[in-house]
Amino acid sequence: MVCKYLANVTPRIYRKFIAPMMNITRYLIATFLLFALSLNLHAQQVSAQQIEQFKKLPKTQQQALAKSMGIDLNAIEAQLSGSNVQNSPINTLITPRDINSFNNDNLKVKDAEETEKAEAIFKTLPRFGLDVFANAPATFSPVMDIAIPEGYILGTGDSVSIQVFGKENREMQLTVTREGELVFPTLGPISVAGLTFSELKSFVVSKIQQKIIGVNVVVSLAELRSMRIFVLGEAYKPGPYTLSSLSSVTHAIFAAGGVSDIGSLRNIQVKRSGKLIQQVDLYDLLIEGDSSSDILLQSGDVVFIPPQGKSVSIAGEVRRPAIYELSQADDFASVIKMAGGLLPAAYPKSTIVERYNKSDLRSILNIDLSDKSQKAEKVQAGDFIRVLKSSDLYVDSITLIGAVARPGKYQLQNNMLLSDVITNADSHLLPYADLNYGIIVREVDSARNIEILQFNLVKVFADKSSKSNIQLSSNDKIIIFSKAFKFSEEQFLLDELAYTQEELLAKERNLAIETSKQKEFWEIHEQNDVMAETKDEKIYTSIDNINSGAEHDNVTIREMALFSRQRLLVPIVNKLRYQAGVGEAVKLIEIDGEVKFPGVYPLGKGARVIDLILAAGGVKESAYLSRAELTRNEMSGINSVKTSKNIHLVNALNNIEQDNILLRSKDRLNIHRIPSWSANHVIELRGEVLFPGKYTVSRGDSLSSIINKAGGLTAFADPNGSVFSRTKLKQLEKQNLIKVSADLRIEMATKSLSSNSGITSYSEIQSLLADLSKVEPLGRLVINLPQVIAKNDYDIAIEGGDVLYIPTQNRSINVMGQVQVNSSHMFDSSSSVEDYITQSGGLKKRADDERIYIISSNGSIKMFEESNWFSGGADSALKPGDSIVVPLDSEYMNNLTLWTTATTIMYNTAVAIAAISGL
Repeated sequence: MVCKYLANVTPRIYRKFIAPMMNITRYLIATFLLFALSLNLHAQQVSAQQIEQFKKLPKTQQQALAKSMGIDLNAIEAQLSGSNVQNSPINTLITPRDINSFNNDNLKVKDAEETEKAEAIFKTLPRFGLDVFANAPATFSPVMDIAIPEGYILGTGDSVSIQVFGKENREMQLTVTREGELVFPTLGPISVAGLTFSELKSFVVSKIQQKIIGVNVVVSLAELRSMRIFVLGEAYKPGPYTLSSLSSVTHAIFAAGGVSDIGSLRNIQVKRSGKLIQQVDLYDLLIEGDSSSDILLQSGDVVFIPPQGKSVSIAGEVRRPAIYELSQADDFASVIKMAGGLLPAAYPKSTIVERYNKSDLRSILNIDLSDKSQKAEKVQAGDFIRVLKSSDLYVDSITLIGAVARPGKYQLQNNMLLSDVITNADSHLLPYADLNYGIIVREVDSARNIEILQFNLVKVFADKSSKSNIQLSSNDKIIIFSKAFKFSEEQFLLDELAYTQEELLAKERNLAIETSKQKEFWEIHEQNDVMAETKDEKIYTSIDNINSGAEHDNVTIREMALFSRQRLLVPIVNKLRYQAGVGEAVKLIEIDGEVKFPGVYPLGKGARVIDLILAAGGVKESAYLSRAELTRNEMSGINSVKTSKNIHLVNALNNIEQDNILLRSKDRLNIHRIPSWSANHVIELRGEVLFPGKYTVSRGDSLSSIINKAGGLTAFADPNGSVFSRTKLKQLEKQNLIKVSADLRIEMATKSLSSNSGITSYSEIQSLLADLSKVEPLGRLVINLPQVIAKNDYDIAIEGGDVLYIPTQNRSINVMGQVQVNSSHMFDSSSSVEDYITQSGGLKKRADDERIYIISSNGSIKMFEESNWFSGGADSALKPGDSIVVPLDSEYMNNLTLWTTATTIMYNTAVAIAAISGL
């Protein structure tokens, strides 16, 4: 009032002084309220007046206060709306709650990892039905466009709509008074309280037609009355609530936020005037959909929720695992019904029941739920029923594995043969499947020991009556291999380099993104990808290409290796080794030598020499067919003696029994190579030869003979500058590059630990290693081609893959390195090394003039020593095509550092001499 008065008297003073002070005071009060709200957001302890004052603040001011306190304004508004429920439960609803919080409180521990493991093993079951009532609807206001039940009883507050038409037309809306009457303006009061809706309509129509003759009357309910009821006991928020007159028991439970975590769902009581008029079992509604006990409430009714009664827990292979409340007559069958029944994967014959015995200790009972008599047994309070899962093993099935179009499980039918599963190669096998070798892994006893049956699909497709067309048994595993070879050491080396290149590519891509040079990056690497594909250097492939049955020409070795012998036989070989014991020899055999896939193989039932050869992919072209050696272990008394037997391999391959003998455990077959065998090797001549190209060579051929075969050198050839490269040397250089990279990485890491070392940064080291890995090996062998051509006991035995390049004559001298200008000069026999360096601008300051070296055109390197140049020896003279290299002085010191170091040394020396002289 004072402020209002001052505003009227002195508006300028009010606006300038008093109004800002009031805003500051309001702001401080709101801050205090916000702090009080933040102390306990889950249990509001502020008064309604404080809450109302906080609500009166502008939205921007509320946000500023919340931001200054570090509190989410949305959470405060939610709490403010929740506080209304506590302070005024009438005509309000309880905020929905998280029902899972009931059962997870006991599992909260400090270590989150241990909690996760505990929940995975001992997951707490929820109580059935609580989640249904935990989420209240937005309102329980009755929808007036629905039909009013004929049994609805009118009471004080109901509004009745009456329409009269005919002789007179009028419309009235009358409310039932506290005396239970409808007061008509012209007819007077009519008592209607206690009548049902159907009785009301007939009673009012008859009364009006008695008073007014010749009219028709339509009676309906316009508005429903409100009533006050109580929800007490174990409700989430017990108290009084005001609901519509059409509300039932479940509406009242919803309004109170549902049942608490210890409340009963099966024994809810409705009391009227102190008498029990209805007992509600919510399980009838939730499980059976029966709402007959959900009666309409009247004003003053009390809905009482007692504590939960006896309960059981059921988990495992049921549709609705939970904690269920029991009635007096519940048995195992009724509990299973409440849980929604068993899942198809359930194993009811061995259901586990954990129960407290008379000594209050946990005991275990096994119940057969497929037995009606055991299902009819009564359950006890606290029982924990666990329905186990059936076994994952299959019966009457077979499994198809490997290089097949559709791997997986198949039904086993009566008298089923291998040809019934794999009818032809085109529709059932991948293009690179090996048709000559396949195995069936069969279980032979209850211990799941296995035996191996070998088959040949070529024979199966050609003749259905072949012994390879094996009759299948339950749980057989049919394995089809691919034609992939084992990875060699060179292949593993290429894989390692490929992975390194992938890592470098990822780093380059990230750097391009950071520097906004993505376009240039992709343009460069798209070109590299095209070049790599043309060179067939693509290593990474997709498994989807394998399963889709891609053409053999487009499938890489890595794809085929997924179903190789090396990969698929490992678990089988390990199983055979494991099951071998006393009196049971290990059923493994070995083959080595000139076969495609040498190694250890399972010993098939009734396998002979030809079966082992087919398992190894067949013999190579270089195999010696006249003799092979079979090594066998023979028992001599108590000792094991190795014996050897020579086999005529041609007879064995033609299935002649004398040489195609039965194999035994641990037999080893060695296929020899043809003496002096050599495959076709090719050498390539490039450059200045009369007929350049590729030439087939044989073992023992020399380089000079191949040059003569090519017609010799042309008149423009420079034999001193020839370049000779070899495939084996390339592989060796690549291995050395990897080793150097590893050694350099270790050396850099060691130096980085030294504080006084001038080591470069980590990024520079990584860049250096990346550049080193990109170096392509040349595999060059330095040769003296003029001596090779002269055949004066200096010749080279050639190998497959060798390349000889003979350049055109070069009349220049190259100068490079730490000179002022890297340049080339025409050859002058009278010029020395110093002359060519002088012509290139002379040496730089950081040049190492003591380690200048010469690279001859043939690749040989000679160190430059000034004394040799004055001697005038023939070996020291420069030749056309040579390169002069001036290296960098890694220990270079500038003049200031040099004189500082020299002065320090001289001073320390003088001090030491003076000290010695004074002795």
